[in-house]
Amino acid sequence: MKAYLTRHMQVFMRTLGDFARSPAATFLTVVMIGVTLVLPTGLYVGLLNLQRLTPGLQPRGSLSVYLTKGVSNTATIAAIRRIPGIAAVRYISPAEGLREFSAASGLGTTAVAFRHHNPLPGVAVVTPAGDTPASVARLAAQLKVVPGVAHVQSNLAWVERLDAALALGHRLVVILAVALGLALILIIGNTTRAAVASRADEIAVVSLVGGTNAFIRRPFLYAGALTGGLGALCALILLEAAFLALGGPVAALDRAYGAHYQLMGPDLDQALGLLGVGALLGWLGARIAVGQALRSHRI
Repeated sequence: MKAYLTRHMQVFMRTLGDFARSPAATFLTVVMIGVTLVLPTGLYVGLLNLQRLTPGLQPRGSLSVYLTKGVSNTATIAAIRRIPGIAAVRYISPAEGLREFSAASGLGTTAVAFRHHNPLPGVAVVTPAGDTPASVARLAAQLKVVPGVAHVQSNLAWVERLDAALALGHRLVVILAVALGLALILIIGNTTRAAVASRADEIAVVSLVGGTNAFIRRPFLYAGALTGGLGALCALILLEAAFLALGGPVAALDRAYGAHYQLMGPDLDQALGLLGVGALLGWLGARIAVGQALRSHRI
């Protein structure tokens, strides 16, 4: 076992030496792989940030119940609370609604201008116990017939559209990742084929003295895995730079809307996963290229 590990360490160090002897070619290959990997990874992390943002906009499947002006809101709210299938009810009085509108619109004089005649009705924000389309639609129908209710508005439609858009985005990320993963395999495969051709005489001598196919493949597999891993590391650096560049505009937008949102880059698990995927694809590309060379007796 010690001899086996020693041979692997020797091959690993020799691969690093080969990279150091051709820094320009290694750098260009690594950057090309990094750009290839940064596209699907950036889209995936962007979708995760969008998913983190949307739940805070409005509760999923919530219903906005607009009350009739001139009717006792207290009696209407009590009737709403007695309907089964409701998880929570939050009442927004006309005065509170006017203050929220003034703050959200930036028109600070709105509340003063309408202090004697507030045109806004009272609103009850109803959170259903279930957020399936059928349960929300059934609850909306029950709310519409409550005395004192003028209109019921559901946010389920835009939630469903948003979920469909996010699902489409995830599907596009998968398709893009598969396509660019195949491109990465081809990139490393071509690089490995060039390395095999440049060392054909050396490999022929090793084969004549009894070197096995596994022994011949080993340095190329290490080179492919290291190249893929370094490309993934380059992709992470590019992603972090992109998120740092976007941090300022996102913070300004956050302050403008009074939200509490922070743009998040790849976490540790995602970073380690990307490094593993890069190394695996690099190993696979090198394995395919060397296997083809061995089968065709070119080496």
